[in-house]
Amino acid sequence: MNNIPDKITKQISLTQALIPIILLVGFLAVNVYIFESDAISGSNQFVLLMGGAFAAIVGFINNVPYKKMLNKVSKNIKSTAGAILILLLVGSLSGTWLVSGIVPAMIYYGLKILHPEIFLPACVIICSIISIATGSSWTTSATIGVALIGIGNTMHINPGMVAGAVISGAYFGDKMSPLSDTTNLAPAMAGTDLFTHIKYMAYTTVPTYLITLILFIILGLTQSADGSAENTQATLIAIKESFTISPWLFVVPVIVIALIIRKTEPLIALLIGTLLGGLFALIFQPELVAKIGGGEKLDFISGYKGVMNSITISSTVETSNETLQDLFESKGMVGMLPTIWLIICAMVFGGIMEAIGALKVISNAMLKVANGVFGLFASTVGSCIVLNITASDQYLAIVVPGKMFAEAYREKGLAPENLSRTLEDSGTVTSVLVPWNTCGAYQSGVLGVPTLTYLPYAFFNILSPIMTLTFAALGIKIRTLAGKLRST
Repeated sequence: MNNIPDKITKQISLTQALIPIILLVGFLAVNVYIFESDAISGSNQFVLLMGGAFAAIVGFINNVPYKKMLNKVSKNIKSTAGAILILLLVGSLSGTWLVSGIVPAMIYYGLKILHPEIFLPACVIICSIISIATGSSWTTSATIGVALIGIGNTMHINPGMVAGAVISGAYFGDKMSPLSDTTNLAPAMAGTDLFTHIKYMAYTTVPTYLITLILFIILGLTQSADGSAENTQATLIAIKESFTISPWLFVVPVIVIALIIRKTEPLIALLIGTLLGGLFALIFQPELVAKIGGGEKLDFISGYKGVMNSITISSTVETSNETLQDLFESKGMVGMLPTIWLIICAMVFGGIMEAIGALKVISNAMLKVANGVFGLFASTVGSCIVLNITASDQYLAIVVPGKMFAEAYREKGLAPENLSRTLEDSGTVTSVLVPWNTCGAYQSGVLGVPTLTYLPYAFFNILSPIMTLTFAALGIKIRTLAGKLRST
């Protein structure tokens, strides 16, 4: 391959650098309007490719070689190989953890802590547990979230408060779960690994979560909850009808957590979790595995097919409770393909923008407005929130600022986990606060509570970007590339 010069013939202007982003945002807005929440199923991916094409046109105008743009795209895609493999294993693990009864057991025992006097903080805790187990705030809200809204209505508790508690817990779990696509996407964009990102994110996330719990405890004390737990009991019965529930099922997540604590490579930990999930499915849910494998009773063929189907493709567990039906469905590895597709297309857009010098020009312009380390963090937070409002998609609110600011963090000697944490503290959680964002529209529609009604009570989502800026302003847990903590 011929050597490609690093310097471009013409210096790209700020206006030219912004043209692909403006066009991208415009097309994404049309996508969200037409496809609504289905926009992330494919049309947004194509629009990202179109955004890359627009950026390439700007590059051609400025005499940027085609091969240079293609090489940068290839390099970007190669850098996400680890994240893509992790996402595939996340899909496989979620499948075996459902069929084995691990996730249903977490739901079952989580629901048992419900009590009218502590209903609101219990909502936060239950949704946190389920979201950590599933890695999905959307699934949590669409299943247990709906049930909790119904229970809250029977207790005559403000639905905005209940929805705020559900969303706060769901997004805490979504941020901290290694199964979450955004939790995998943020470190991939920043250039760090998954478990370093989760550990570093805990510094800001745990205090925010504790404050959120305290606020809901205070709100709970103002409520006169006089309803019953009939809906909860019906849910518990439905779970036990579909699965064999046992505390022994928690052995698998405990082992995986122990591996993570011992700094086992993520791919190895997730693979072990997947295999153990398949083994426990054969032990605890033999009839279910046989059914998924197409057999009437468990034998080698039906067992093998059942476990492999749960790992690779969609698996559904029938239940008498309609609320639980969506939760008792797993798409396995195939369910992660849209996210992988999105990452690849985002790498095309980001790679070309980087090759033509657009990201450098934009980041320099923003950094001129905000000086110092705090200014860099504030610019990142602002960019994520603005993209959630304008692009209406949380993935782009992570991808675009991630690519835009990665070099700026390195130049200031800051470790990449600073960026990945800030992306999640602002990009992931604020998406649900925007009514026309795919997340805001989805949560409002599923829970039956308008976005502006639950927004004042989505404490975790409101406080997260404030907390990350507070840490930056005070110089708390700001790690340098040398591994040391930096003070302001």
